[in-house]
Amino acid sequence: MNARDGTVRLATRGSDLALRQAATVKERLEARRHTVELVEVDTKGDQLRDELIHRLGKTGAFVRALDERVLDGDCDAAVHSMKDVPTESPTNLVIAGVPQRATPGDLLLTPDGTPFDDLSESSVVGTSSLRRKAELLAVRPDLDVRPLRGNVDTRIEKLLAPHRQREHERRMEAAKADEEGDESGKDDDGESADDLPAYDRTPQEWFDDLNEIERRSLERETETEFDAIVLAAAGLERAGLARHVPTEELPTDEFVPAPGQGALAITAQDGDLAETLHEVLDHPRTRVETTVERVVLEELGGGCVAPMGAHAVIQGEYVRVAVRVLSRDGTEEVAATRDLPIERHPTAARELAAELADRGAADLIDEARADEEREAKRAE
Repeated sequence: MNARDGTVRLATRGSDLALRQAATVKERLEARRHTVELVEVDTKGDQLRDELIHRLGKTGAFVRALDERVLDGDCDAAVHSMKDVPTESPTNLVIAGVPQRATPGDLLLTPDGTPFDDLSESSVVGTSSLRRKAELLAVRPDLDVRPLRGNVDTRIEKLLAPHRQREHERRMEAAKADEEGDESGKDDDGESADDLPAYDRTPQEWFDDLNEIERRSLERETETEFDAIVLAAAGLERAGLARHVPTEELPTDEFVPAPGQGALAITAQDGDLAETLHEVLDHPRTRVETTVERVVLEELGGGCVAPMGAHAVIQGEYVRVAVRVLSRDGTEEVAATRDLPIERHPTAARELAAELADRGAADLIDEARADEEREAKRAE
């Protein structure tokens, strides 16, 4: 191992989710008696030097601020969400370890547990993903899908805020009417206590039963009221938030996940340390499945500009892969599900991608890229 002083320095972003992900890698290495230090890296793109952007490639350059530290020798390895890692890698940088993948699919989150099929017409659904937006509209074109930014905690707070705030106001009004009603039985606004909901707990008792993220939502100001949001199941699970809000698992055959979703990628410079990381961290099944997904992504060239999902699962001697490429509004798509022989899975994945490109996937990706360029010009 080439780590300085015998300590493996793992670069990670500083968000709660990123730190939790890096901590799982740290624990795996420490269980094998390696000394590990987590190094938080600011990933603001404007702090990347021009020559490093060139070395890292424009696609994913901002995310790859962590890899900058590895290439410079400041850190020994970096922990990424695999779906964020570009398919083009800088020279000498390898994906040394791919741990066992968490749940790969998406979850629908609602304030009150409303199922996806029961969302009312024109319900506002939040997501920052082009893929999720297109897949939502392909199934429910009546939905109003709007952008949703922030880390996992922030997104959940934005979903809960208006609903929990209204509930708090109703409870406070009911308590006030009950305690301060005048002789006519009216409160200060002229509303009878009988007209307000009856609650079996005081506002304070209700507040005490809220979880931490619900309490924070009571103080959050929001511009958009969401009826539902869609997040990656793995992120919610790793952040420890899945139990804090009602969720529904969306079927992966309709809502095909992003390539690599749910998996981690540990990058390092090619060499002895990379081999050690591979030995300790790599999960062969996840490596094969994510390789198929990323090869399809690389061959189609969709990157982050086109709505595209690819999900592979090993089944015996084959890798069953579902691929879906859509227009941004979800009205057009090219899709396929194939069983690829596991012994030649990279080649078979490239062949499938070529077939999809010929069937129109390349055209959809070109249209999405043109849309992005037009949007960028309008924003100038």
